[in-house]
Amino acid sequence: MREKICTFSGIHISPADPRPEEICIEDIAHALSLMTRANGHFPVFYSVAQHSLDCAAMAQAEGRSSREVLACLLHDASEAYLSDITRPVKGCLPEYRRIEQVLQEMIYEKYLIAPTEREREIVKRMDDTCLYYEFEHFTGEKLFDVAPQAAVLPEYRECPMREVEKKFLALFEKLMAQTVQEDGVRTDQ
Repeated sequence: MREKICTFSGIHISPADPRPEEICIEDIAHALSLMTRANGHFPVFYSVAQHSLDCAAMAQAEGRSSREVLACLLHDASEAYLSDITRPVKGCLPEYRRIEQVLQEMIYEKYLIAPTEREREIVKRMDDTCLYYEFEHFTGEKLFDVAPQAAVLPEYRECPMREVEKKFLALFEKLMAQTVQEDGVRTDQ
């Protein structure tokens, strides 16, 4: 039996055994806009959706393709169904990581086809860069010995959740259209 959660849109999905038709971008945007980064230990509410938007903005500032920017926007999309687990804890949970990888790959496939190894490296670099500057800004802590290069730094302001959700969806729609146009491929939403 598949244990399921009920999403914002009313879809029932089994995060451990997902189906592509159960994945919905509106559910992803909504959930990530309500989910806090750093397990709630920043002095203000800063959401996973804001982090994702910031990753995408950094990729755009570097002149990355729409497909690469879209990969950055969606890099934490699986957390909409699983939760945001901090890196130190996630490393202790191999089954969670396996489930997260399966779900994340399904999301990428649904909206991107499949990211290349180069695109994955870009996403990882943008994610680490955002992580570094988030912690430096909110806590004063420098997570790496050397500060990563960033073409642009976010504002790090507290934003209404609905505003963040709308920005996420608007950027998603724009990037999907651009990616389809650039790649000449229609992706299934």
